[in-house]
Amino acid sequence: MEKLKYQLKSIRHDKMCILTFLLPVVVGIVIHLLSGFSFQSLSEHTFGVWKNHIDADIVEWLQANGTVTQYETPDELRAAINIPSTQMIGVLQTGNTIQTLISGDELEINCVIADTLPQIYENQTKALSVTKTIIPAASDNDGLKSLLIVITLVTAMFMGCTFNAMNIISEKEDGIAFINQVLPQTTKSYIIQKTLLGFIGGTASTILTASICIRIEPKQVLPFLLIIFLSAYISALTGLFIGYFSDGLMTGIVYIKIIMILFLAPPVFFYLTMPDSSIIFKLSYLLPSGATFYGVMDLLNGRTKTLFYSFMALFAHAILWSIVYKLLRTGSGQKQR
Repeated sequence: MEKLKYQLKSIRHDKMCILTFLLPVVVGIVIHLLSGFSFQSLSEHTFGVWKNHIDADIVEWLQANGTVTQYETPDELRAAINIPSTQMIGVLQTGNTIQTLISGDELEINCVIADTLPQIYENQTKALSVTKTIIPAASDNDGLKSLLIVITLVTAMFMGCTFNAMNIISEKEDGIAFINQVLPQTTKSYIIQKTLLGFIGGTASTILTASICIRIEPKQVLPFLLIIFLSAYISALTGLFIGYFSDGLMTGIVYIKIIMILFLAPPVFFYLTMPDSSIIFKLSYLLPSGATFYGVMDLLNGRTKTLFYSFMALFAHAILWSIVYKLLRTGSGQKQR
């Protein structure tokens, strides 16, 4: 216990750990403050087309999913797209399909829509279900808000990884021998302390963030805590892996950025672009962050029947990566001998 207290005290002087802990909390506060604003304007999509150079059925299809503005010339269309306030997606017809134009400064969700719109149009038998997934429901204007909340919570759970990784890397740079002289301990004890350190950091950050920006029913508390605990544990394990393979601070930061992208981008992309009945969507549960993202989203949307898949996936990941890390440390110990 004394050694764990020492580890907790050490992170108080680590600005990176403090920043990563507070970042999701600050974002949660911002989302809470924005709850009084209408997200409708953000979830309404504007499409621009070249008048008389696009089929009427395409225009009708676009109008079913947003506002369509027609322009006399391609130059007028491009000028409108480049106006930051419009968030407009340009749509041009090329033969039997379409292509999209964006300026590059759009909201991330609009970039995803622009990238996937041609594919959706080519397979119109699936267009309805996919489009409904891409464009958040306007019920209570909370579709986009729910997405932002879940992304923030998943980020908070990831903070345990940053805690561990930065702490281990700092100890490497300062000299592990010195730390062990001050706090003599076994490898097993060291791993437990680091895992608890990341687990506590990720859990505390997530619970604090959740208490600010969401309200859940009493019956949802236990499933929500289970998702948090499992995800925070997996995140802490991820931090151990990063700390193990990182030779220095810059290498660790690169690894953290890569893992962060892999944690957040795939589940968000699949959620926005794939129907939940598709094989690709189901395969995304192979990512621990996918199970976390879908589990929290299901809780916020009141879908409890599919939570079982998230729980099972997270349990499997927790066991699998614990075994992998143990084998990695065991193999490393044998090599050192």
